[in-house]
Amino acid sequence: MALSSMTGFARGHGVSGNYHWSWELKSVNAKGLELRLRLPPGWDVVEAPVRMLAVEKLARGTIHGNLTVTREGVPPVARVNDAVLQAVLETLDKLSGRTKAAPPSLDGILALKGVIEIVEQTESEEERRAAEAAVIDGFSTVLASLTDMRRSEGKILDGVLKRRLDEIAALVARAEAAPGRRPQAIKARLAEQVAALIETSGRFDSDRLHQEAVLIAAKADIREELDRLSAHVAQARAMLSQGGAVGRRLDFLSQELHRESNTLCAKANDVELTNIGLALKTVVEQFREQVQNLE
Repeated sequence: MALSSMTGFARGHGVSGNYHWSWELKSVNAKGLELRLRLPPGWDVVEAPVRMLAVEKLARGTIHGNLTVTREGVPPVARVNDAVLQAVLETLDKLSGRTKAAPPSLDGILALKGVIEIVEQTESEEERRAAEAAVIDGFSTVLASLTDMRRSEGKILDGVLKRRLDEIAALVARAEAAPGRRPQAIKARLAEQVAALIETSGRFDSDRLHQEAVLIAAKADIREELDRLSAHVAQARAMLSQGGAVGRRLDFLSQELHRESNTLCAKANDVELTNIGLALKTVVEQFREQVQNLE
């Protein structure tokens, strides 16, 4: 199964009868899945179906969806507002005996605000339902384009992440082969530190000396860190090969890689191992930054 990025963009439009619609979808990073829709007034009925479609196709990301609908090719209709007209006529009748003004003309009455309303032709139920179905189908098509774009970016991320893992594995191998990890090197460093301990101590305490030597030896051993780093790299490679929505798990794994790199730096009692640890931290951080974009 292919990897997917959480970023993408898609747009589509169509026609159903007199209705012209267009969808615009934009996807950005998020911890979970969130669909933020902007629908024109009167089109809330399409919200539930399109949300179900999004949940079926996507696992993570904030999706901004904008729907635009216009009704074209429908001539306007002039309609008399009977209630307003009746109120106007009653008022004119009451005023007719009070003034010497000429009686009002028909065009003057119709010119009064609210007497004549310009409205669109009433749509049929079938036409409206057909338009709603077309809008939902259109969302499905645009959503497919969005997922295709996210997969294309996911393919690029897959290559980047695999290269970062190769770099981490190479640095672990360098640490394994570092001269500072050899028993002779550790023994020499222990001897130097024991000599310094004896020199600064007023009296020789063999028990204390033994304890310090054990602590120094334990600190110098990075075997566990190297083993865990290798295991994490193998697990990350398996996740990338598996594909799908593995972003969260890889994010957790990148935190573990970061923790082991920090510990290796803290334990390193050798310049080369310290440099390797610092390089590891840099590559692991780069790996983690790219993982943040995965679904």
